[in-house]
Amino acid sequence: MLSRVANCLYWMSRYIERAENIARIVDVNLQLLLDLRNLNDERLAEHWMPIVQSTGDEKAFLELHAKATGQAVTEFLVFQPENPNSIVSSIGQARENARMVRDQVSLEFWEELNRVYLFVRSPEARKVWRRGPSEFFQQIKAASLHLSGIGYATMLRNEGWWFSQVGKFLERADKTSRILDVRYQGLPERGMPVSISQTEALGWSAILRSCSAWDAYKSIHGADVHPRYVTEFLLFNEDFPRSTRFCVSELNSALRHISGVPSGRFCNEAEKLAGRLEAALQFSTVEEIFDQGLHWYLDQFQLKLNAIGSAAFDAYIFQDFGPEGGELMIQQEEQQQQQPAHA
Repeated sequence: MLSRVANCLYWMSRYIERAENIARIVDVNLQLLLDLRNLNDERLAEHWMPIVQSTGDEKAFLELHAKATGQAVTEFLVFQPENPNSIVSSIGQARENARMVRDQVSLEFWEELNRVYLFVRSPEARKVWRRGPSEFFQQIKAASLHLSGIGYATMLRNEGWWFSQVGKFLERADKTSRILDVRYQGLPERGMPVSISQTEALGWSAILRSCSAWDAYKSIHGADVHPRYVTEFLLFNEDFPRSTRFCVSELNSALRHISGVPSGRFCNEAEKLAGRLEAALQFSTVEEIFDQGLHWYLDQFQLKLNAIGSAAFDAYIFQDFGPEGGELMIQQEEQQQQQPAHA
């Protein structure tokens, strides 16, 4: 497979997953505000800025907006074309990558991706948004899930498929960690919180809903919402498809389908780093995470995912076409990787 084709399929999947996860984050945050009372402008800014920080786009946001109001943040994360990680930008870039490898995706997949692309760029999208943001976000999430189902049902399980799976699960693991990191400001810098308030419990419930994890979580822990249980579930549960452990396991498996190297061995840096991260998740405990500091741990986790993405790019995508061409490809890769949300 041409490295250009592999790169397009990889980023097509990443951008589709990115759009869905941004929709999840903003939608649940809006829902959470309905449960809170007596929020002045300062408290609202404290509520919205962590959402921007969680995506790693704080610098870009402050260049375009003076302060973190609900309108400014939602516009930035949903519609603003100047934000390369907004929902509209992500879907546009997913569609452009699919267009460049049109022969690698099924007709049904292309038609659905084209439909959602035309929708988010149409006046109708703004009308749906004004009528109800939740309805808009539901359409974005439904389109992403629809694309996922179409892909599973209609695409060949060849190298292109596995490159798309690498992009999908790398992005999903990253976004789950970022969603979990939204609540770090209410935690001690190190150590497990002893108790949480009702308002804080609502915030942690919102994190679970952001990941569509509420029902799965309740089947294990009931309605007892505590940072320890939420963190353990979203990081270490091996059966929930949006947990970081599940995603990294699927990512590692996809990399090995590409190379043909069995588990327990590696032939490139990406496989080594992915196998090492999977093992770390298998043999870590939530107590160790809180002892290190949840925010610090999640920052390091995001850096490790970026390292895996960069290593896969070096192993399979990047070819030395001379100083100028090579430098341009590296710059594009670095721009598309999202940075950790440092405090």
